[in-house]
Amino acid sequence: MPPAGKILIIAGGVLILAGLILSFGGSLRWLGHLPGDLHIKRNNFSFFFPFGTCLLLSALLSLILWIWRK
Repeated sequence: MPPAGKILIIAGGVLILAGLILSFGGSLRWLGHLPGDLHIKRNNFSFFFPFGTCLLLSALLSLILWIWRK
């Protein structure tokens, strides 16, 4: 198990990042409207799955964690 200090640093970084995204979310209008994001509208039904956004965020998080481990 990793030391408690490292876990707290990572958790703090995640919270800071989440706060920045919430604060400046208006300027990130393209997030959620990338190619590959599914939005299906029918008569009484609406379905939205941000597949392209999930892929982008996953790739960025993987890159950050890869750099962190080096």
